[in-house]
Amino acid sequence: MTPHTYTLGDFDFSLPSRLIAQHPTPERSASRLLDGTGALPVDRAFRDLPSLLQPGDLLVLNDTRVLKARLYGEKPTGGAVEALIERVLDGHEVIAQLRASKSPRPGTSIRFANSFDAEVLGRTGADGSMYRLRFDGDALKLLEQHGHVPLPPYITHADTAVDRERYQTLFASKPGAVAAPTASLHFDTPVLRALAQRGVLTARMTLHVGAGTFQPVRSETLSEHRMHREWYDVPAQTVAAIEAARTRGARVVAGGTTALRALESAALVALETGANEVVASGARETELFITPGFQFRVVDRLLTNFHLPRSTLLMLVCAFAGYEHTMALYRHAIEARYRFFSYGDAMLVARGS
Repeated sequence: MTPHTYTLGDFDFSLPSRLIAQHPTPERSASRLLDGTGALPVDRAFRDLPSLLQPGDLLVLNDTRVLKARLYGEKPTGGAVEALIERVLDGHEVIAQLRASKSPRPGTSIRFANSFDAEVLGRTGADGSMYRLRFDGDALKLLEQHGHVPLPPYITHADTAVDRERYQTLFASKPGAVAAPTASLHFDTPVLRALAQRGVLTARMTLHVGAGTFQPVRSETLSEHRMHREWYDVPAQTVAAIEAARTRGARVVAGGTTALRALESAALVALETGANEVVASGARETELFITPGFQFRVVDRLLTNFHLPRSTLLMLVCAFAGYEHTMALYRHAIEARYRFFSYGDAMLVARGS
């Protein structure tokens, strides 16, 4: 039988706007958890996660930290500018998306937050849609002092003190992301403690989530979509933990699509370079676009939030858990009024469910 060729329309679904979570739950682990590891969906609470994993399983978490990456400023003419910092290149230079009534030319000075200046160095990126800027001070410090939490476009309120705390994971430590690894927003100290008591091991890796995670797929033919690049690092100790899990017959659980993307990217590097390891350690960039038909080499379970229709993240989950099964879980989640997207509820699925 010829494999089905999926197109963009296959990943569309209708979502009532009332199910788009605008605020986090009062407590991180108070979210719901849809258990999709079996043939039929089971409604659970996120606090049930430890009981769904086995002693010896390895949970890999993304320790990236979200930057206060949104800035508001103005050009010398008085025209308003909104910047979303995509990546900090070094102490002073950044790559950013800029929104302005008229595109600023190289050499233009932008005054941000009425506090510091940035010079436009020019356009960059494959399609020239990004800008390279030079701040007049340390970029990370200026963002921390004057930036705003880069809440996703479907969250309609301005960022608040609650967002500054809750749009960040409990274990965020490596600054560089402009969007949160949202499946990990549900973890709190009691859940992490319960996982340890259960005998579930944890390991860390870093993938700095870029603004491209919200980039729409515009082509019906998926192979024509160019995936955004993201920087990741899989430490040697995490590779060793994965090897040990494989040796003892335990499962590798990805704490979110970002962890899965990094691990599977590193596995492809190991395969291409002929490394003895299942996963190649070290820091690299990935453009990996995971769609149905992808061969997974590392991850056995995936913890994930519910994603936008027609998005690359939904395609990734369908590739991992099976298209029909994933779409059935989404239909159940809508009927059961789960909360969707970044501040929404979570789902646990098995490879090839």
